[in-house]
Order: sequence, then structure tokens, then C-alpha cells
Amino acid sequence: MTTSDSTVSQRLRAQMPVAQTLAYFDHAAVSPLPQVTADAITNWLTEATNQGDVCWPQWAKRVEVIRRKTAKLMGAKADEIAFIPNTSSGINLVAEGFPWQQGDNLVTFENEFPANLYPWMNLKSRGVEIKQVSVARGIADLNRLFERCDEKTRLISISWVSFSSGYRFTTSQLQTIVDEAHRRGIYVMLDAIQGLGVFPLNVHELGIDFLAADGHKWMLSPEGAGLFYLKKEHLELLRPVMVGWHSVANAFDFSHIEWTPRQQAARYEGGSQNMIGLHGFGASLELLQELGVSPTDSPVAQQILDYTQQAQQQLKALGASVYGPDNIDNQSGITSFTLPNVDLAQLRLTCLESGIILSHRDGRLRISPHAYNNQDDLDRLLTVIQSTT
Repeated sequence: MTTSDSTVSQRLRAQMPVAQTLAYFDHAAVSPLPQVTADAITNWLTEATNQGDVCWPQWAKRVEVIRRKTAKLMGAKADEIAFIPNTSSGINLVAEGFPWQQGDNLVTFENEFPANLYPWMNLKSRGVEIKQVSVARGIADLNRLFERCDEKTRLISISWVSFSSGYRFTTSQLQTIVDEAHRRGIYVMLDAIQGLGVFPLNVHELGIDFLAADGHKWMLSPEGAGLFYLKKEHLELLRPVMVGWHSVANAFDFSHIEWTPRQQAARYEGGSQNMIGLHGFGASLELLQELGVSPTDSPVAQQILDYTQQAQQQLKALGASVYGPDNIDNQSGITSFTLPNVDLAQLRLTCLESGIILSHRDGRLRISPHAYNNQDDLDRLLTVIQSTT
């Protein structure tokens, strides 16, 4: 892909109606939709309103096209992808389907988003312990991670990118985690919601066992349309939970009831799919892929990293203290910061009133710009900060 970062930014900005009015810095929470995605949803609504289920076969075929493109995004195979409502659902597929034994444990970091904590905590009644690794300044330490593992550790579950500090595991770090875990007979689960669709990821090359992500953050998709990946060889490892008519081999033979699970990850989808959400997800996915996002390369990621560096430098010039990694190799699209003697909750409200959208998390302000944000957007934020400090 030879498209320059500036061209990527301009092309994506032209697809983002939100950019006409707002300086939107909250993609780590919920992203606005591109125009092409809104069009896909509108087209589906028109067909569903005027024709009911007449178009259902075409909708279903489109979902399978999206499944193949989703797999392509991350170096997987289509039969390793299941569509799910959210990241929590994917993590729960592992938590509830894994063959735990009394006394087993899993290891994760203490600063994980709740979606990667509560499903594991819920296993306590079955004798499964969750062991949390301490984190300093939002920067993960792989030595500490494996120090917490023992002979009873069955699974490591981590976020690719931290929702609070923005710390991102590099490809080499992920490879180290997977290789060492597998050497010890431990499976690896990756919560990829804060990186997928922007940063390159090849699950087959890395050997990741399970992955979950929703599309409503960096993939610029509607809420309720996410994905779950599992390595094909683990298909029989996880007990299917929340099964339905869509889970069996002969899904459309309603008159013949036989429990023969599908030999694809789609067995975990259960019942009817979120057609409207998946059609929107597909449009956003194709847009990102057209901009060059692949398992090996991403000009979108480079644009975001350049913008992150620029934003952090200008925030520091105003006296901000940035929380998280200094090393660009571990940075992402997330920047959390504080300002001395400033009521950050009130500053966020002031920003909202000025059309600047950001989050207040863990006592810090958090910005998460995408590749379409420009200097004008950043200047709007900096101006408001200057007026309050």
C-alpha cells in the first residue's frame, strides 16, 4: 500500500460527517459512523421495511462475505470467525466453555477493562482462581506476567491495547507471550477491541488461541456487531454455550432435530444474527481495508501514531502530564493525561459544550483520535485547555 498518511486522513475524513461539526476524540469509547456505513444501514432498513424477509437470502450471503473479509483482516480463516454482540460475549464463550478443573487459575493484568475481569471472577464458584498482575503507570511487565503463572495456570487473558493507558503490546511482545505460554501449556486469550481495525495483527502467525472484539470503537462500526476468533484446532475444546438453531450442521432443516454442532466457529452464534449491525460492520471493515489495513501493514495506524505523538507534545507544552508509554512502539491511539490544578471532570464538560468529545477515566482525561482527525481538531482542544489553565 503506497497511499500516504495524509491521503489516508483526507479520504477517511471525507467519510466522517461528524468531522463537520465536532472535534471527536473518543474512539476508544464509541465511534461515530462513516457515511458509507450509514448508507449500508439505511439500505438494509429500506429493504427490511419494504420487503420484509424477501431479501433475507441476500443478507445472509452478505454476512458470509463479511466473515471472509473479517478473517482476512487478521490472518485467520473464515471458519474460525463467529459474529457476536460484544467483546464480553466472546470472553464469556471461553470462560464458560473452557474445560476448567477445580484448582485451575488464569492470569491477567489488574488494569484490564471490566469485560476482561468479570467473566473470570464469575468462575470462583467453580473453584477457578483469577490471578491479577500489578501494573506500574499503565505499562505492562511481561516478567511479572509469567511470575504469576504456575502449574495450575490454564489461560492468560490480556488486552492488546490498554483502555486507560493506551499501552500496546508490539507484535514481538505478543509473540513472546504466546510462545512462552504455549511452552508452559497455557492458552492465550486476546481482547483486541482497542487495536483491531487499526494495527496489523496476524493471529495465525502469532499462534493466538482466542480473540474477541466489538466493532464500535476503532473499526467505526455500530454497537452490537463484534467478532470472536478461535484457532480451528480448539473447536472441540470449548463447550458450546448459548446454542440455538444456527449452531448445528443442518441449521435450516427445522423438521429434523439432531445435535450435530457446526464444524465452524459459527456454532457459537446461537440464533439469528444481527443483520443490520453486521451490514454496517461490513461497510466499515471494507473502508478500512481499502485504506490499507491488513495483517501486515496499516497506513491508518501510522497516521494515528503520528497524531498521538503530535498531540502529546502539544499537551505537554501546556503543562499536561501524560500517563502511559513514552516509547512510540508501545503507543496507540489512546492518550491519558492530567493537568495541574484543573478540575478535569469540569474541563470535560466544558469541552463537550464546545463540541470537543473526549472521556474522563480513572481521574484522567483521555483522548483517542482516529486517522481522520486533523490539526484544527487538536487546536480546538488546546484552546479550551489554555482558557482553563
